[in-house]
Order: sequence, then structure tokens, then C-alpha cells
Amino acid sequence: MKKINSVCVYCASSSKINDSYFKAARELGRLLAKNNIRCVYGAGNQGLMGTLADETLSAGGNVLGVIPRFMQTEGWCHKELKNIIVTENMHERKNRMAEESDGIIALPGGCGTMEELLEIITWKQLGLYLHPIVILNINGFYNPLIQLLEQAINENFMRPEHSRMWCVAYTPQEAIEALYNAPEWDGKLRKIAAI
Repeated sequence: MKKINSVCVYCASSSKINDSYFKAARELGRLLAKNNIRCVYGAGNQGLMGTLADETLSAGGNVLGVIPRFMQTEGWCHKELKNIIVTENMHERKNRMAEESDGIIALPGGCGTMEELLEIITWKQLGLYLHPIVILNINGFYNPLIQLLEQAINENFMRPEHSRMWCVAYTPQEAIEALYNAPEWDGKLRKIAAI
């Protein structure tokens, strides 16, 4: 079985979303703590970001926040975090979050969350990130994106093998299980990145 010590979670900062997403973030935070998996996230203090951190911490879990300096200056950093890395820019932040993780879980979110998810899938395609990537598809939120990825494969923008780069889960418990059960990805497969 894979050893998962630390998981990077991409998620929304919006506080105006459906409560089912907050429920999923709370459950995921509890499961990370229960399974002794450190939560690495963007250090935000509101929306799913804040909820995830609050729940992980209250359940006795370990949280690492990674935030660009300009966001810290804006006051967007979670006040209860004991472990924070401040980066100079967004690119450095994303790189550090990936470096600190043994896997990725993407909760629903907006452009920033989806951009992070697609970038890490691209890194995996290029052999730059080899760990599991789990799309947590609460309420079918990611159905259109998953369909778009499938269309890219069907129209030969990607290879069928690339569909093994991510797993889809529908509950936080399934997401944790998917981290351990995801297919292995060989960095040498970068040779099939081009079609």
C-alpha cells in the first residue's frame, strides 16, 4: 500500500456556496486528521479553505498553509495556522504545495482551483508529478470538466492512457481511499505526452 503522509487540497475561498460543499470540506478535514495525513492547502481563512483548515485542526490534524506574500498582506491568511510558508508569487506557491505532498485532492472551486488541478495533471503527464490526483466530484460539480477531459482523449488531444492520471471520487471517504488505490504513474511515460 502507498504511504501517504501529506495531501495537498485545492479548494474554493468563496463563502457563498451550497452547504453541501462545506459539509464535504469538514468531513475531508476530519478524515485527514483521523488518517494522520497532513493537510497542505493555500492558507486561506474563508470558504472551503478556511473550513477545511478549521476542521482538520479541531480534529487534531496537522495543517501546512502556503500563501503568496501579497495574499498575506491582504489579510487572507488563516490566523490559527502554526505552519505557514510565505512565497513570493503564485507560481512558487503551487510548486511548493506540490513538493510538500504525496497526493492531491481537488474539492470544488472556481478558476484558481480548476487552474491548479489542470496544471498538476499537466505536470503528471510530463512526469514532473507522479503522485495520485483525486477529483472530489461533490454534487457532480466536476462533471463538465471530466467530460471535457474525456473529449480531449476521444479527439486525440490526449492518449487513452492519460485517463489513468486522475481518479474521480464522490465522497471524502472515497477520495481518501482513491489516494491509496490510484494506478501507479511512471515518469517515463512523458514520452507519450506528445501524440
